[in-house]
Amino acid sequence: MLRQVLHRGLRTCFSRLGHFIASHPVFFASAPVLISILLGASFSRYQVEESVEHLLAPQHSLAKIERNLVNSLFPVNRSKHRLYSDLQTPGRYGRVIVTSYQKANMLDQHHTDLILKLHTAVTKIQVPRPGFNYTFAHICVLNNDKTCIVDDIVHVLEELKNARATNRTNFAITYPITHLKDGRAVYNGHQLGGVTVHSKDRVKSAEAIQLTYYLQSINSLNDMVAERWESSFCDTVKLFQKSNSKVKIYPYTSSSLREDFQKTSRVSERYLVTSLILVVTMAILCCSMQDCVRSKPWLGLLGLVTISLATLTAAGIINLTGGKYNSTFLGVPFVMLGHGLYGTFEMLSSWRKTREDQHVKERTAEVYADSMLSFSLTTAMYLVTFGIGASPFTNIEAARIFCCNSCIAILFNYLYVLSFYGSSLVFTGYIENNYQHSIFCRKVPKPDVLQEKPAWYRFLLTARFSEETAEGEEANTYESHLLVCFLKRYYCDWITNTYVKPFVVLFYLIYISFALMGYLQVSEGSDLSNIVATATQTIEYTTAHQKYFNNYSPVIGFYIYESIEYWNSSVQEDVLEYTKGFVRISWFESYLNYLRKLNVSTDLPKKNFTDMLRNSFLKAPQFSHFQEDIIFSKKYNDEVDVVASRMFLVAKTMETNREELYDLLETLRRLSVTSKVKFIVFNPSFVYMDRYASSLGAPLHNSCISALFLLFFSAFLVADSLINVWITLTVVSVEFGVIGFMTLWKVELDCISVLCLIYGINYTIDNCAPLLSTFVLGKDFTRTKWVKNALEVHGVAILQSYLCYIVGLFPLAAVPSNLTCTLFRCLFLIAFVTFFHCFAILPVILTFLPPSKKKRKEKKNPENREEIECVEMVDIDSTRVVDQITTV
Repeated sequence: MLRQVLHRGLRTCFSRLGHFIASHPVFFASAPVLISILLGASFSRYQVEESVEHLLAPQHSLAKIERNLVNSLFPVNRSKHRLYSDLQTPGRYGRVIVTSYQKANMLDQHHTDLILKLHTAVTKIQVPRPGFNYTFAHICVLNNDKTCIVDDIVHVLEELKNARATNRTNFAITYPITHLKDGRAVYNGHQLGGVTVHSKDRVKSAEAIQLTYYLQSINSLNDMVAERWESSFCDTVKLFQKSNSKVKIYPYTSSSLREDFQKTSRVSERYLVTSLILVVTMAILCCSMQDCVRSKPWLGLLGLVTISLATLTAAGIINLTGGKYNSTFLGVPFVMLGHGLYGTFEMLSSWRKTREDQHVKERTAEVYADSMLSFSLTTAMYLVTFGIGASPFTNIEAARIFCCNSCIAILFNYLYVLSFYGSSLVFTGYIENNYQHSIFCRKVPKPDVLQEKPAWYRFLLTARFSEETAEGEEANTYESHLLVCFLKRYYCDWITNTYVKPFVVLFYLIYISFALMGYLQVSEGSDLSNIVATATQTIEYTTAHQKYFNNYSPVIGFYIYESIEYWNSSVQEDVLEYTKGFVRISWFESYLNYLRKLNVSTDLPKKNFTDMLRNSFLKAPQFSHFQEDIIFSKKYNDEVDVVASRMFLVAKTMETNREELYDLLETLRRLSVTSKVKFIVFNPSFVYMDRYASSLGAPLHNSCISALFLLFFSAFLVADSLINVWITLTVVSVEFGVIGFMTLWKVELDCISVLCLIYGINYTIDNCAPLLSTFVLGKDFTRTKWVKNALEVHGVAILQSYLCYIVGLFPLAAVPSNLTCTLFRCLFLIAFVTFFHCFAILPVILTFLPPSKKKRKEKKNPENREEIECVEMVDIDSTRVVDQITTV
């Protein structure tokens, strides 16, 4: 009883709101336009988010804490001899992979000379500034003798060239550790790619070589020069590629990911314009009909204007509050399109059900009472689910900002539909009541006058007048609309046919089977190349890197951050045991081997160990480059202690397998907790991977919980709680299918796809809730009858919004970007699967599942018995005549 009272109360409130808006249409039409112009004007000076890490890396993660600890122990300027300075922070750098189209050996004489020539060209790059030209020598990382540190592979190639010039045959390159002329052991696992080895790890050939140039960025001027040097670096490499067409060169810089991420917005512009044109065309067609008076093409256009005004207002608010634009915002208009269009089409459908002899204000009041309750509940669902995603519980900034923008846009869209679109409905209502043309607003002549006009004139001004319509046919004046006619005369009878139902059930079982197959193969996508434009430096470089340099994991830093007894042989064994199975690029292991070769015991007293260690750095050249890997501390009694140290580890693993790399990180983390030695491990890629799975699933998980929570409590607002049960089951079925099919379509579970899944919850409720509500609340007739009635009442609005949404999505498929590709595939699956449920699954399943309907029995129902009204009439001759009027 309480539900019915609340339901009637809300309908009454919306009815009065509709009447009030119809009484002041000019104000409610102009106010949203003025607000949008004022707020949207600030968007002309929007700012772009530059930091990809800020957007896509989990905000709260152990990896960021570890990075701060590493930076405090080993600042970047201490890593002079180590070209793994990006082990702590990527900084500024330029990288280039050189390979051949014909899989040639890049270590032969021709390619060696070519690579050294490229190296020379890179070191001569100049960045002009007022009064000075900066070269690589001015901004490179310097060693102790104030010369630029270059990649170790350059020294290897130079020694190889000298060996060939002097006809020396004893020079050999080993993999992944090789030794230089000065005795240093250097790691080349990430510099030689596609390696074929002889016995004892001697390199026979290499299909690719990678060079890296690290730059200083210690202040703003230095960073600006380094950024321009990176741009010149790419131009130089491209020019070198043109003059040497037999080799393929892939440049990459620290700015490439950011530029290619934002490039999606630029390459999408003309496709979005095409999408807008298609949606406008389809919306106008969906609102048009042959009757020129009852046709509403302007409402189709004004529905899109309503959505555009809301989106512009949200963009202005985000910009005024300090928000920055990023490419993920491309999905916001499509979120608005799905919700806003259905709301406007549902209002138009309700308008068609009102009586034409009513005043416009009364018709508008009925429209608001009929459609605004369900639209308000679905809008509340959007606000709750995206609101949870915009909360601090969301650990990925890109997802949080997207949800925040969507919440603001959805809220203003709701307000603008109530005001702007409602006022537009009032204006077109007056045009219809005055029998004016729906496009040209010209008075339509009566049929007798129209017969005298040419055929084309009669075709443009075809309309049905009220005096031509019989009393029983008044409700059918809109049946000339193509979609109304299609659903009422053909589709409803076909989908509920007894012979069609088994095939629909079979299709649903196939749908569930394929969805389950895909669901069991869901993978998390932490690869940053999935969010950038295609045919860019990031994609080309990443593809080449995964092809040629996937034998070893990224270089992982192993940091011991306590003063341990390095001179104790048991501690030494513990450290070596922890790093067992890795390729160690370590001062620790090298020094122990050095002592063993000298027949010196490794179990030395503390003072002897530290003294010999410091002397080794000064006297032994092969250890000089390890000096920055140890932090010494001098005590009051002149004793020297080793307070921290580091070594570099490389695992024999497939870098393309992100799960394997993530498992490696978690294994090392667990080991650091249980080990006797306090250590941490770090690599910049860990910032993106750490807690990525939990951070990625958190917005979807929280949104699902909030949606279920809202559905549970809204059960007290709707007329029947069974409606919410059916909505929940439908949402589960749709989301399960979307996740399964997007996996089969090679879409990983990343930031973009998770946001789409959150939207999918709301899109399903948007389209299915009115359909299910009409069916559940229906009484007396059979289930099949109420399924047909629900499709006739709400099917047109669902079909109209679906057609407009799909034609708007299609241009996204052509955008050369991985981000928009993911966006298109997810949104297309959401729209298609929801449409499949609305027009096939639900109409069939509801015909044989609860709630039950009682068949109408004419004889036993006292309310439907025939009544005889007798009217007694007496004529002049006093003859009584009884006129019997039968009413049912």
